[in-house]
Amino acid sequence: MNIRECDILCKLWETPYVNQRTLAEACGVSLGMANRCLKNLKEYGYLDGNFRLTEQAHREISEKKPKNAVILAAGFGMRMVPINMEIPKAFLEVKGELLIERIIRQLHEAGVREIYVVVGYMKERFDYLIDRFGVRLVVNPDYGAKNNLHSLKRAEKYLADSYLIPCDVWCEENPFRKCELYSWYMVSDRKENGSMVRVNRNMELVAVREDVDGNAMVGISYLLKEDAERLKKQMEILCGTRHGDRLFWEAALYDGGKMAVRARMVRKEQVAEINTYEQLRELDDCSGQLQSDKLQAIADVLDVSMSEITDLSALKKGMTNRSFLFSCRGSGYIMRIPGEGTERLINRSEEAAVYRELQGRNICEDVILINPDNGYKITRFIDGARTCDPANPEETAACMKKLRRFHELALKVGHEFDLFGHIDFYEALWGGCPSAYEDYPQTKENVLRLRPFIGQWAKEKVLTHIDAVPDNFLLFKNEEGEEEIRLIDWEYAAMQDPHVDIAMFCIYSMYDREQIDGLMGQYFTEGCPDGIRIKIYCYIAVCGLLWSNWCEYKRNLGVEFGEYSLRQYRYAKDYYGIAAGALGWEAEEK
Repeated sequence: MNIRECDILCKLWETPYVNQRTLAEACGVSLGMANRCLKNLKEYGYLDGNFRLTEQAHREISEKKPKNAVILAAGFGMRMVPINMEIPKAFLEVKGELLIERIIRQLHEAGVREIYVVVGYMKERFDYLIDRFGVRLVVNPDYGAKNNLHSLKRAEKYLADSYLIPCDVWCEENPFRKCELYSWYMVSDRKENGSMVRVNRNMELVAVREDVDGNAMVGISYLLKEDAERLKKQMEILCGTRHGDRLFWEAALYDGGKMAVRARMVRKEQVAEINTYEQLRELDDCSGQLQSDKLQAIADVLDVSMSEITDLSALKKGMTNRSFLFSCRGSGYIMRIPGEGTERLINRSEEAAVYRELQGRNICEDVILINPDNGYKITRFIDGARTCDPANPEETAACMKKLRRFHELALKVGHEFDLFGHIDFYEALWGGCPSAYEDYPQTKENVLRLRPFIGQWAKEKVLTHIDAVPDNFLLFKNEEGEEEIRLIDWEYAAMQDPHVDIAMFCIYSMYDREQIDGLMGQYFTEGCPDGIRIKIYCYIAVCGLLWSNWCEYKRNLGVEFGEYSLRQYRYAKDYYGIAAGALGWEAEEK
């Protein structure tokens, strides 16, 4: 059977035959096409002389009918800012109903009760679905680092006569059916730049070039058992490739220049994929989730209506915070939202005091709002800005020059950043849990041995950035075409020995000793005294342990930093050894 014949057979299974014209209208085909399909179905043995389904037809429909469904709901939904900062995208409210609950109810209406939901981000929010709807949860712990190809692979053992459904799709009419006879992937009749496929005359999904508009990809699919088996084999191959972490699951559907399944076309009015705040607003401007205190803060400080806030898009999730871009009346801005557990790490009143001291000095970003109560911050977006490349000697030299000029201003604030106190503070946040590192007690004891030498060589304390890492140096051309540098993100800034900033730059850049010595030479263009050099080695050990402890706290909150956390602990150990060697302590320890 071709897909037209399959559709007509399913329609006759749902509704008894009346006449050919009624059938043609119900299936969206011409009267001539309906006549040909009916003739063929009788010849195949699926219909009798009265256009009733034969036992053969009932048997095939029973074999291929939907058995289960997999809903992909693990990702951050990074484009759904600022809503995704509070709820998973699956819990968007559209026309008084949560997306995922609507999908589940529609599946139930089609007789599909075996439903698997792949979760990751805010996975605990999905637990009630087990009791309310009888779903099963499949956890993808790699949701933050890998795309949804890996989410689907987590549920591969369930794939056979299955619906595959993204959690961010709203369908006006129920897209699921009790009768399915072929595998398909859903697209709409809307042409879209960026779509990977278009529908040809044979209802095949063929690949298109990047400069050609394709059919909008909805993402809902149905896979018969044999096609699901082919998908699993392809997923196994793709997940083992270097670029597999970035792939969407649809990549596993391709066979040469087209998808290995047929197209199911729907009208663009019938379906909406909700990827952004603005798309939600277009679909349902009465959704309660549009009332964001974050957007209200923007509207208040810029004196605009919330509808004038447009082009929202997430920036890469930072180590401490989350931020998003937006436009308003032709200008671009960035809003920062404090991350998980930040309220225990950052004193927002002290941060606001730092920005007041920096105001008007062309050192930091252009701050529109800094709220000392909730940590919300709005800054102007600098078009064309780039962060410092720690592997580019010209850029690092320029940044060290900027950093030294800032230090030489000798600015003052009323609070201090105690390095050793923060080591203990972050350790206390572990809540009594031991370190993940077996030799942590000895490592900490060694680092604390460096304290007297640091005190002996410590420079007069001034306002110090503390987090002066490459990502916090913005390089850009000003209106006169001159290169400028701004140092951003002053959350940890406080009174401290300014040479701490050199150590921080080095350990974030994961520099080796030769690179560290090179950076000191760029800061101290007149030459770095040996005592100060050893002191900076000490700071590298101290700051390595400090940020290692910070990473252990964040890990307990479910936030992982991979190699960064391991390298910080290595800096604590290795640079204690380097500093101790320079001070002649090795013989004493032996």
